[in-house]
Amino acid sequence: MEDKFYSPQDVAKTLKVAYMTVYRWIRSGKLKSYKAGKQYRIRQQDLNIFINQK
Repeated sequence: MEDKFYSPQDVAKTLKVAYMTVYRWIRSGKLKSYKAGKQYRIRQQDLNIFINQK
């Protein structure tokens, strides 16, 4: 089963928060992400873990 990847903008829309909030979570290490070129990508599995911890 292939895991879906989200951009920080997608995550912000999904969680109804500002993009900068998601960016701060990524920078602080609270939300695991992967850098693809200049863009961050968040795996669906990592996002689910993050949401369940909140």
